[in-house]
Amino acid sequence: MPRLFQRLAKAAEKWGLDYEIICVDDGSRDRTWELLKAQNRRDSHWHCLSFTRNFGHQTAVFAGLYHAYGDFVAIMDADLQDPPEFLTSCLAKLDEGEGYDIVYAVRRRRKENLFKRTCYAAFYRLLKLIAEVDIPLDSGDFCVLRQCVVTVLREMPERDVFVRGLRAWSGFRQVGIEYERDARAAGETKYPLSKLMRLAMDGVFAFSAFPLRLATYLGFLIVGASLAATVLVLTWKLMNFRLLGHYPSEVPGWASLVCMMLFLGGMQFLILGIMGEFLRRIYNEAKQRPRWIVREAFGVQTDGIGRHRPT
Repeated sequence: MPRLFQRLAKAAEKWGLDYEIICVDDGSRDRTWELLKAQNRRDSHWHCLSFTRNFGHQTAVFAGLYHAYGDFVAIMDADLQDPPEFLTSCLAKLDEGEGYDIVYAVRRRRKENLFKRTCYAAFYRLLKLIAEVDIPLDSGDFCVLRQCVVTVLREMPERDVFVRGLRAWSGFRQVGIEYERDARAAGETKYPLSKLMRLAMDGVFAFSAFPLRLATYLGFLIVGASLAATVLVLTWKLMNFRLLGHYPSEVPGWASLVCMMLFLGGMQFLILGIMGEFLRRIYNEAKQRPRWIVREAFGVQTDGIGRHRPT
């Protein structure tokens, strides 16, 4: 955490702008909140929010946007994998006068292990293929936004947030800049594979109806295959010819029947699971619970709960 304070403060000197830094403590159980409070007392640029519990990474990012009212708003993680020095390049790109409202960082290369790198690459390419909006490849939440973009994002009421998808959905002009993603500066990640999978599912289910259409496609495929198999079996029975070395009377058909039942049963559970994911999200939205609850805040005007504020 002290390295974050030092590097971000040093990078801010080059911006030539008045600035504030809003840190969101997503229910940590270490000394993070004490360090943030101490930094707030030392430097008035630093503001901080603490949640009552862990509400999730994307919710914490959205809470930061919810309270950010500067002309330009940057999103970055506190583990220094996103280098604060890179924000200078993003601000310069916005200042070029080409009409961009969003500058997002594109990861040229990751420092994770081969398995994670492969999973990330596969996910982004799958999402780009099936999403109904153009979500840039290999881009995370690390970006700089104009306030007009943040205002639009702030008015989006959904609970299962996928910030980079909402950013692309907004339709504002955006451009990517490549950067070298660093290794984690210290500590261990609080974002295990299970949470990464949940984030990936939020991205897929929030920005693509392909899973629902997949159930339809599989249904037509199975019906077609079943009709073809039925015609083949009836012809085989009526014509009584040798098929795969056997006559109809030699093969009772129990094994094929059991395999077909298991296959169809598996497909039914798959389709029900897909529908269940969408229903869970609808149910979550219908409850209208606050998206987060603030336990304590320093330097930030907050209503304490993350409810959608109508325009």
